[in-house]
Amino acid sequence: MVKVDLSGAAGFFTAAGPDYELAAIAHKTLADKSGLGNDFTGWVELPQRVKDTELERIVAAAEKIRARSRALVVIGIGGSYLGARGAIELLRPMPGRDDPRVFFVGNTLSSDAVCDTIDALGDMDFDVNVISKSGTTLEPAVAFRIFRELLQKKYGKDADGHIFATTDAHKGVLNGLARQHGWESFVVPDDVGGRFSVLSAVGLLPMAVAGIDVRRVTDAAISEMKALDLRSPENPAWQYAAARQLLYGKGYSIELLACYEPSFRFMAEWWKQLYGESEGKDGKGIFPASVEFNADLHSMGQYIQSGPRTLMESVVRFTASRRELVFPSEDGNADGLNYLAGRKLSDISLVAADAVREAHVTGGVPNMVIEVPRRDEEGFAALVCFFEMACAISGYMSRVNPFNQPGVEEYKKNMFRMLGKPE
Repeated sequence: MVKVDLSGAAGFFTAAGPDYELAAIAHKTLADKSGLGNDFTGWVELPQRVKDTELERIVAAAEKIRARSRALVVIGIGGSYLGARGAIELLRPMPGRDDPRVFFVGNTLSSDAVCDTIDALGDMDFDVNVISKSGTTLEPAVAFRIFRELLQKKYGKDADGHIFATTDAHKGVLNGLARQHGWESFVVPDDVGGRFSVLSAVGLLPMAVAGIDVRRVTDAAISEMKALDLRSPENPAWQYAAARQLLYGKGYSIELLACYEPSFRFMAEWWKQLYGESEGKDGKGIFPASVEFNADLHSMGQYIQSGPRTLMESVVRFTASRRELVFPSEDGNADGLNYLAGRKLSDISLVAADAVREAHVTGGVPNMVIEVPRRDEEGFAALVCFFEMACAISGYMSRVNPFNQPGVEEYKKNMFRMLGKPE
């Protein structure tokens, strides 16, 4: 289970500390399905539901793709790709020799980016996983037409066998196309919003193709969701949600999510959508941003240390490395680094993280540490469940609907109008 260390933020709290009574009310509101957006709280039961229904079919489809193709093109935007990409880059940053490459498109209208992906595919055998609840979102719809044409040119009448659709179970343009052409299909659940959908086929199919053990992910998520139902201030989701809301009330309106693993970058992108889209409404919300340590200590470090005191910092730490490297000794010690000789690189990194936390706290930046045992399937599942649960509780604590996103539609209306889309 994820652990939260609030000692680096305690000096910024009020005397009363985090409001766990309000967190308890928010958690009860979520569990009772009595709050705003209650028809989109199916993500709480999602891991068990997927295991009981689609999981084995997801694994079978992934094995089919892995056996015949060197690449999978995943077409989706926002919650339809960020979780899967975050998982793959976190757990499989260096694909194995037998792992297909996974390309993500449909999240941009850049012709250069699309053409670069086509060039990278070259003459590789590939499959397409198109992910969209409706099938009408412009960015993925444009990409799907382009890559569907590539499939048709490459495979002719067999092209439809290389398309896997993850979409609404009953309605929508993509659902209709899938039925018409016989594409193998998986479900975007009706009661789960896109940003909460990574533990459904939306995320699990691309993850399984990349070589991630999605059975382990699902089993770990089932256990984690049960653990996070704890109704107590000992619940790490309560601790994180209540602490960030307390700090927000004291003027810390920007949250930096940091990690000392470069492979965490797209997990941070998924987190930014999760919290930004869930809490940023009604004139409220903590602005979610991310930094990559150690690299950003030498670019953003100055601002964090000495800029406006509107920042709070949440640091994800994996307490055990997957592999160890011992720093070597060198005759002559020309670089002056022999004082580190014989120490594990992971230990050096942890000391650096402690030094950064001390500096930032002293400089006026409240610091929360989110500890995860390992960077593996169980660690990924624990993080997803923890952040989702804390997000819902935090949203209800701030009295917004954590599960809608009315502001997202505004740019779409303008875009369709300017492009001349028929009514």
